[in-house]
Amino acid sequence: MPKMAGRFFWAVMVGFLTGVFLRSFVPSGPSVAAFSIVLAAALAVLAPLGFLARARALVAAVALVAVAAGGVRMSSAIIVPDPVLAASVGRESVITGVIAEEPDVRDMQVRIVIAADALGASSTQPVEARMLAVLPAFTAVAYGDRVRVSGMLETPASFETDTGRRFDYAGYLAARGISFQLSKAHVVQQASGQAGFFSYLYGAKRAYLAGTQAVLPEPEAGLANGIVAGDKRSVGPEITDEFTRTSLSHVLVLSGYNITIVAVAAAWLFRRLRRIPRAFLSVGAVVLFVLATGASASAVRAAGMAFVAVYARLSGRRFDALRALGLLCAGMVAWNPYLLVFDPGFQLSALATFGLIVFSPVVVRRARWVPERLGLRELFAATVSTQLAVLPLLLWQSGTLSLVSLPANLLALVAVPPAMLASFVAALGGVLVGSWAVPLAAPAYILLAYIVGVAHVFASLPFSAVVLPAFGAWVLVPAYAIVGALAYRVYTKPAAT
Repeated sequence: MPKMAGRFFWAVMVGFLTGVFLRSFVPSGPSVAAFSIVLAAALAVLAPLGFLARARALVAAVALVAVAAGGVRMSSAIIVPDPVLAASVGRESVITGVIAEEPDVRDMQVRIVIAADALGASSTQPVEARMLAVLPAFTAVAYGDRVRVSGMLETPASFETDTGRRFDYAGYLAARGISFQLSKAHVVQQASGQAGFFSYLYGAKRAYLAGTQAVLPEPEAGLANGIVAGDKRSVGPEITDEFTRTSLSHVLVLSGYNITIVAVAAAWLFRRLRRIPRAFLSVGAVVLFVLATGASASAVRAAGMAFVAVYARLSGRRFDALRALGLLCAGMVAWNPYLLVFDPGFQLSALATFGLIVFSPVVVRRARWVPERLGLRELFAATVSTQLAVLPLLLWQSGTLSLVSLPANLLALVAVPPAMLASFVAALGGVLVGSWAVPLAAPAYILLAYIVGVAHVFASLPFSAVVLPAFGAWVLVPAYAIVGALAYRVYTKPAAT
């Protein structure tokens, strides 16, 4: 891509994201977007007349138009609460609708997202909204079921975490299109929905989860279902805390790392094919994997980031990979503008992928003292690169600074790829023959117990982690200015690194 075209590309990407970011915090109308476009037009007119440096003026004009476009897109996406439901907030209400997502089954509760269409137990009023209902544990519900649910109707509110951080829960739910919630809810009427593609998909996933639980004990079963199927059921608060203190929380869930493993394994499996067939088959394997795990929004996001990371790894072309990341992020934000500011998962995934693309090749070259056996050098580079990119934001979000992150990740992540394969084989055995497949699950149990053991040992060390006091978001500005300056140096002068 020519140099000038590259500047225009980044002007559009960064400008659009900036417009979405600003509009997420500052209310603005069409007049602000119109002013930006008028200013862009003025720059474009003055540049050929010699009043301004032509190239810079044109890039600035393009950026201003992109900022306006980002602001308009965010304005169009803002959720307007249903007035009928808004008038019933704070009351015990009965909501009728269809379960619009796979139920989120946890240890102590079941969470469902309802596409609500009626309010009231008998004489119903038509409404239109997506809401989160929190049901008792073990409530049997499925995607597509038509339900009538009773509970306290509320609007989501921000809350303070254990570390003193304020979490914008309303914005987080808005990123999923949710504007209301029903607390202490229970199902009063239920009818099975019409079977469809996702119904069968989620049914297959439930069978897979049951297969794992038939052959593996806890917490290994919970860990296996988390790393392979993205199941959100906890491995227990104590073990979850150990994984947090060792910066291994990403192992508990389906993340970009897990999907990258699938993509790399597929590329290796089809390595004898030509480049294009190999790429198509590798992408197809990842798509099938994401579909098999339920095709949740987080899995789709992780898959997109994984595609970019794998492309950077296989091609070695950081410039193209970074542009692909920018295009992917801008595309996802254009689809759902709430992601940029209100979805921590999106933010961390984008930054981690950025770190892998920009810093990982340099760390690999400088870490020759780390052995290549078992992929330790690549794991070291990936851990250092992603931590460098995500640490400021992670500390602002959670406050937990793990002092054992590097050794814990090196020792644990080396076992994740074989653990995923062994867990998959064990679950299939459980699906086919139930508990008779327990001997088949022995390799999975050993690997999973090893990962849990690594987290336990490092979390037990004195001062394995410290919790920093809450600090303002303004601290992220100089922190990421430093990260950005370092990335620019590495990106533009790779030979000097």
